[in-house]
Amino acid sequence: MGKRIQVQRRGRGAPTFKAATHKRVAPSQYPATVTAEEYFEKAIKGVVEDFLHDPGRGTPLALIRFENGETCYTVIPEGLYLGQQIQMGGRASVDVGNIIPIGKIPEGTMICNIELRPGDGGKIAKSSGAYAMVVTHTAQGTIIKLPSGKTRYIDDRCRATIGVVSGAGRTEKPFLKAGMKFHLLKAKGHKYPRTRGRAMVAAVHPYGSSKRSARKVTTTSHGASPGQKVGLIAARGAGQKKKRKVYSV
Repeated sequence: MGKRIQVQRRGRGAPTFKAATHKRVAPSQYPATVTAEEYFEKAIKGVVEDFLHDPGRGTPLALIRFENGETCYTVIPEGLYLGQQIQMGGRASVDVGNIIPIGKIPEGTMICNIELRPGDGGKIAKSSGAYAMVVTHTAQGTIIKLPSGKTRYIDDRCRATIGVVSGAGRTEKPFLKAGMKFHLLKAKGHKYPRTRGRAMVAAVHPYGSSKRSARKVTTTSHGASPGQKVGLIAARGAGQKKKRKVYSV
């Protein structure tokens, strides 16, 4: 009788496989109590009080205190320093660290920590070195170029921070030791090292076998049982997409 596979053991929710979220500082969000109407035509002043390391996050967090008594933790753009005076609102200047509604940001400006809906706190371009760019303003909203290269319409009232998220080039530094990567992934709740299912015995994984048999299909449905749900779950395609040739007339 085989033991439970890794997917089944993680799904039980045991402390072994949980991320140590109690060590994390706070979510990176803009103040939720300030409505879009309040800041769109104003400029609320604030000051950067502290920089903090957040386990599992690739960039530090900044503690910002505003003049109305509100505080928030947000990702740090490059060039921000302790004690810097920043502004949040539609009348704020376009300087690094200022939080401005996208509808008020000039075209071609690099921004980060962007809201998808007014008041959601910031969802896009929050990892180290990430940024988006304001392309143009239209009647339907503002078109921004995402870090992936795609473009998207965003509501003019959505907030964004001017600048590029600090920590660019973090992924270029080698780990050098397996223990360094182990502790990084442990903070995120990821399993490391990962063993290929193909390298296991058949009793502990659906793909496992040392025999040179035909490889099992790696796509599984959403309704598969926990012991079977491995590989490409509900994948639309089983392999890499082939590039199609475009013939010009």
